[in-house]
Amino acid sequence: MHEDTPLPRRILLVTGLSGAGKSSILRILEDLGHEVIDNPPLGMLDEIVARAERPVAIGVDSRTRGFDASAVLAALARLRVNPALNAELIYATAEESVLLRRYTATRRRHPQAVHGTVKEGIEAEIRLTSPLREAADVVIDTSDLPPPELRQLVEARFGEWSAGGLDGLTVALMSFAFPAGLPREADMVFDARFLTNPYYDPALSAMTGLDAAVADYVANDPDYAEFLDRMASLLELVLPRFVREGKKYATIAIGCSGGRHRSVTLVEALARRLAQRADSAHPQDAWPVVIMHRELARQGRSSWRWANRPRGLAEPTEHTDPQ
Repeated sequence: MHEDTPLPRRILLVTGLSGAGKSSILRILEDLGHEVIDNPPLGMLDEIVARAERPVAIGVDSRTRGFDASAVLAALARLRVNPALNAELIYATAEESVLLRRYTATRRRHPQAVHGTVKEGIEAEIRLTSPLREAADVVIDTSDLPPPELRQLVEARFGEWSAGGLDGLTVALMSFAFPAGLPREADMVFDARFLTNPYYDPALSAMTGLDAAVADYVANDPDYAEFLDRMASLLELVLPRFVREGKKYATIAIGCSGGRHRSVTLVEALARRLAQRADSAHPQDAWPVVIMHRELARQGRSSWRWANRPRGLAEPTEHTDPQ
């Protein structure tokens, strides 16, 4: 893009399941400088965008007047026709058991359960919004995401810095367990289950890939170094192409059996490889890299941190936003 050409104005439609954190996401986006409008009539979306002068975040869910998934997608398509706009769809979700627990704790009535149970309302809303989840640019699962990490995740993906420099590409490296399901947001998936498993060593079983003893054990597998090298080489090839395609966020997932040993070790090692670009002769060519360990988060451990922070992004502060 020519340096005198203004960047497209960001328009974010934020939708998802009730109780999954949509309101929290909107508050974070407001803190990031977006003009936020929650649940306007769908027929007013075009007028709202036309009148706005700043980036806009619009909350749309099953409470919205005239809500219909096809109507939301049609409105999004209209916005994307305008080259002066960069319109994206965010979908907030959480596991059904988590949503049930949140509604039980707050005693709120589910918008789709006027004459039924909360469980029936959740199931109805999942069916109603499933086309939006399938079409979403970003799916944020808040089931195991503490409020501070949700804030960091939204700031990483939609912070003001991401509108420029390196075309805003952020690389997310995620460890996970295959039996718990593939990460829906993954752009690329690697399988580390062929490496020797520290789980079967009684001295290492209770540890994780964040512990040096486990990392050393995994690294001693005769095929570890070549596997790490080939992953890094493949990303060096693919990530610049992602940038050329206009992608702003690339999630690279590495899985193993439990998501605690081999995959965590490899994510940490790969993050160091990518972050080394920042210390090279051309630090401007380094991608911001964020680390996420999904299964460790589900065990209550901190799972989110920068391996290479974006230029211009301040250190995070503590927040206690409710989901």
